[in-house]
Amino acid sequence: MKITVVGTGYVGLVVGAGLAEHGNDVVCVDIDPEKVRTLQRGKIPIFEPGLEELVKRNRSEKRLSFTLELTKAVRRSAVVFIAVSTPEGESGNADINQVFTAARDIARAISGFTVVVIKSTVPVGTAMRVREIIDHETKHPFSVVNNPEFLKQGAAVDDFLKPARVVVGAEDSLGAEIMKRLYVPLTRTGAPILIMDHASAELAKYAANAMLATRVSFMNDIANVAEQVGANIDSVRHAIATDPRIGSAFLFPGVGYGGSCFPKDVKALQNTARASGYDSKLLAAVEAINDGQWVRFVDKIRAHFGALTGKKLGVWGLAFKPRTDDMREAPSVPIIERLLAEGATVQAYDPQAEQAARRIFGSSLSYVNRSYDAIKGVDALLIVTEWNEFRELDFEKVRSLMRSPVIFDGRNLFSPEEMRDHGFVYVSIGRQS
Repeated sequence: MKITVVGTGYVGLVVGAGLAEHGNDVVCVDIDPEKVRTLQRGKIPIFEPGLEELVKRNRSEKRLSFTLELTKAVRRSAVVFIAVSTPEGESGNADINQVFTAARDIARAISGFTVVVIKSTVPVGTAMRVREIIDHETKHPFSVVNNPEFLKQGAAVDDFLKPARVVVGAEDSLGAEIMKRLYVPLTRTGAPILIMDHASAELAKYAANAMLATRVSFMNDIANVAEQVGANIDSVRHAIATDPRIGSAFLFPGVGYGGSCFPKDVKALQNTARASGYDSKLLAAVEAINDGQWVRFVDKIRAHFGALTGKKLGVWGLAFKPRTDDMREAPSVPIIERLLAEGATVQAYDPQAEQAARRIFGSSLSYVNRSYDAIKGVDALLIVTEWNEFRELDFEKVRSLMRSPVIFDGRNLFSPEEMRDHGFVYVSIGRQS
């Protein structure tokens, strides 16, 4: 099948390369000349495990290409995906202007029946508005489909190639059937293709992310209670995670969620609810707990040291989660900003996110190339992102490099008992020091 993907960001690249991997002829379109040139050279502008290899393989097989020429790409395609950004607007709503611009440009280019697929995360009602835009711009037949993505950063390639489910919001049987045909090769292991109305598909995406964000905030809330009453959040988590009605996913306490999806989508869903006349107190609480979690982490550092002026602190982990270089809404950002504002100096290490950090912090902190270099002469180590390489430490080496053996662990990588045995002052989340 000939396919166009409009937008070569995180979602567009994964979708384009993933569809090409199953034999489709895919053209990815972007308006940024430099990005297109970079992709044409075989380099990708983001870090996502497995994606660069997928792009290179399908480019070499001539199944995947990149261009600035939207009209030419759309006219040769039976299916056109809209995978442009929908950033958070000023009032917390999703800014979908790029979706509407893409729809208008696609409508002016189509030359025969075309399925226009909204892959971007959009609020309820967007598909109807996209249909109106396209209908106003073309006399050719078309179908508008909503096909939300459920990709986890750090595992997006596997998520796309081996989906747990495929959600399709369709207004007609022809559009639905074409989407089924497109996704059959990816669902041979039994993953369902769920066909529903537009509004349900649009809401399903937000509901999924809000549910996962709720689990994170719930566990952080219980961890805060555990600290107050002298309980161990690890024991609590194991007790509830073994309940088959609950399960273990997204039940790890920490310094809060971040990234391009959870914060934005929780806010957008609240706005959707308000616009319909409903005030979601649960979503407001999820957001408030998350916003307060990094504050509690800094409070623990301040409680230990008192004034932070002149303190030298090492930070391990800058990305919002492991296996990505994404620092959008990363807890590390407000944590470091607060530490710097209170007079501390920071030297930081992240395996992938240094360049993103430089765009945020500039030269206000020091960057190092190795994890152990970040703890040389520091008064304390802060663990903010749970990269695997931080899980096995040479404790004697760590102690010898630090000015004082103090660790604030925002991801609970180690047991308090083990850390005490190694002579560290160890402060974590939801456990007694």
